[in-house]
Amino acid sequence: MMNPKFDQISCKTLREIIQLLSPTIDDYLYVYDYREDFYFISPHATQRFLLPDYAFHNVGENLRRLVYPEDYPKLRADLDDLAATDRCTHNLMYRWLSTEEKPIWINCRGVVVRDENGKLLYMTGCINEIGKVQKADNLSGLLGGSSLQLYLSQFTDHFPEGYMLRLGLDNLKVINARLGIEYGDLVLQKTSECITECLRPGQKLYRVVGDEFLILDFEGRKTEDGKELYRCIREKIRQFIMEKNYEMMFTISGGILDCSDIDEVSYSQVMKLTEFALDEAKRLGKNTCYLYCIDDYQKFLKRRTLMLQLRQAINNQFQGFEAYYQPLFSAKERRLIGAEALMRFHSEDFGMVSPGEFIPILEETALIIPAGRWIMHEALKMCRDVQQYIPDFKVSINLSTVQILKSSIGRELLAAVHEYGLSPTSVTIELTESGLLETDARFSLLWSHLKAAGVTLALDDFGTGYSNFHYLTDLGPDIVKIDRTFAAKAVANEFEFEMLSLFSKMVHDLNLKVCVEGVETAHELEKLCQLPPEYLQGFYLGRPCPEEQFMKQFIQMDV
Repeated sequence: MMNPKFDQISCKTLREIIQLLSPTIDDYLYVYDYREDFYFISPHATQRFLLPDYAFHNVGENLRRLVYPEDYPKLRADLDDLAATDRCTHNLMYRWLSTEEKPIWINCRGVVVRDENGKLLYMTGCINEIGKVQKADNLSGLLGGSSLQLYLSQFTDHFPEGYMLRLGLDNLKVINARLGIEYGDLVLQKTSECITECLRPGQKLYRVVGDEFLILDFEGRKTEDGKELYRCIREKIRQFIMEKNYEMMFTISGGILDCSDIDEVSYSQVMKLTEFALDEAKRLGKNTCYLYCIDDYQKFLKRRTLMLQLRQAINNQFQGFEAYYQPLFSAKERRLIGAEALMRFHSEDFGMVSPGEFIPILEETALIIPAGRWIMHEALKMCRDVQQYIPDFKVSINLSTVQILKSSIGRELLAAVHEYGLSPTSVTIELTESGLLETDARFSLLWSHLKAAGVTLALDDFGTGYSNFHYLTDLGPDIVKIDRTFAAKAVANEFEFEMLSLFSKMVHDLNLKVCVEGVETAHELEKLCQLPPEYLQGFYLGRPCPEEQFMKQFIQMDV
């Protein structure tokens, strides 16, 4: 039981002490008066937590609203045990709700004061956030992110003239995995020392997160000085690695932000923009420095917005997506024999988005798997409808590397073909040769399975990129599609045309067929038909269009 002399201290006195000390500490002092059912806490706690006020009655009900629901039974059990026993200490880790109603981990400690009969008088103690970012880092000897935030908070209208340099180690995870976390800590410590040795008067250095550091220069220096500072730091690190006889290899990347480019004077904006600059340096190959450019950042924001909209569209029954079809003609008869299904996306913010923009995002996020499945079903339904008029009509479907590596696309395709009552021979799958480089073994297995079922394979965009001719023999595709760029050069230059003619002959000697893409004029059509190809595709013959327009423009004329 608590020493009886403490029951002589009134709760009013404790409240006055808390109010006096509150401005000097970051944690939260409190007193809980059991007799009055009254709670008093450091006033600044109301800025952080979902409290009704810093002083309130009806403690039980208000705590129920304040405590994270999953943790309330644990708190209630501890408080009930205090009341039922003579225990005089309270020490519990649980979560309170922030003003944004997000759970925040706290450690609530207190001492209970009882009267001479053991009846509860009050509990007083301290609450601290156990998940809160530390103000300083003992490993690097630097101030941390919360100290940076506090320092920046003094600026309201604009930051002083100068720049910020955010630095990040490139290979720390590899060092931790190979040499251990202790060695990784040594690398961080030495990196901090290397950076510090390069600093100039007035510059401030913080360790903001993990293996990243931020230098503030509010001394009016220019970004060119920032680049020179980065080169100095990189050289210091290189010397450190040499002194360690190359036991480990790591590099450092840097992102520079001119203070005049910061449109919102806040800690969060500084962290966002410097993080973007550092990420760009890493994306450009690491061990380099990138200077923040607002145009690049706007493109990044657009890409991020598109990513969100694409995900929402897929979750909303593919609203915004549309299947377009580009006609495919036989070169000899100039007869419509098929169409290539092409994915299109309309954004509420950006209008019709180029496939060159949204397809890479779909692939990067693996959203190409559900999106690819959707357009596959759209294309097969369209093929079924057209075959009522053109029985031998075929549809071409583009496959992504991601679909091959991360989904059961072969099985799904054949199941869908059966679902729509089509023959596998009605389907052509297209894959770019650059994609083949990454999926060689997996694609060979997929292709052998589909080929046995009767599906046709076309190598798309041949003549660009890597041009690995061994695919023509190793995979045995049915069709080789000549890229528009390759074909346009052949029309404009006789030497290029002879080269294309020789290539076309080689393809035909292998018993493969040629499709020329990108035919845009009558002259190109006449010239390219001399190769000769089996199939033709291009704007001169027909632009990609929605299914309804395709049916009106190309099918009715063939009925």
